[in-house]
Amino acid sequence: MNETPFRIALVVVIVLTMVVTVYHRLQAAKPGEKISHKDEGYLFATVLRLAGLVLWISTFGYLIFPAYFQWAAMPLPARLRWIGVVTGALCSLLMYWTLSSLGKNLTDTVVTRSEATLVTHGPYRWVRHPFYVTAALLMASVTVLTANWFIGISSLAVLALLAIRTPKEEQMLIERFGQQYQDYMVTTGRFIPRIGR
Repeated sequence: MNETPFRIALVVVIVLTMVVTVYHRLQAAKPGEKISHKDEGYLFATVLRLAGLVLWISTFGYLIFPAYFQWAAMPLPARLRWIGVVTGALCSLLMYWTLSSLGKNLTDTVVTRSEATLVTHGPYRWVRHPFYVTAALLMASVTVLTANWFIGISSLAVLALLAIRTPKEEQMLIERFGQQYQDYMVTTGRFIPRIGR
């Protein structure tokens, strides 16, 4: 199968997502507040970032040197791979909605900013961690788009580490927002919306 259209599509998905993500990270960092990774744990932070690096290397490896990543190819039909392209592009819109709603509260660790506010609008109305849900959908889309199981395994490793980190993140939010966050937890699911709420 000709990989060129899928490689071009992957570039589009990456560019759309990176533009949204980098813009919002820069906006959140404008006040210049130093965010420590101490509460996350330096070892855990290192492992998470190394897993993310493996994911990036495998994704860019597929993009730049596709022949070298043929060993991890999955026999997926072109129609399914194009669904991955469409959902990947739609994920950039979901990422925009999520990060726009989060605003200057965005960090890359469990620590909340000194001026943080509790966000319960936008996608946060339904789930407490829509950024992770969006990341999971994006990684699944890229796995299908590239038809590469190594990218899929790398994605699962990153997502598993984020899921492991989430209870600590929520504990920090409880410490910061108290009963307000506990009430929010009752009405929203962590990653999946609560039915009937």
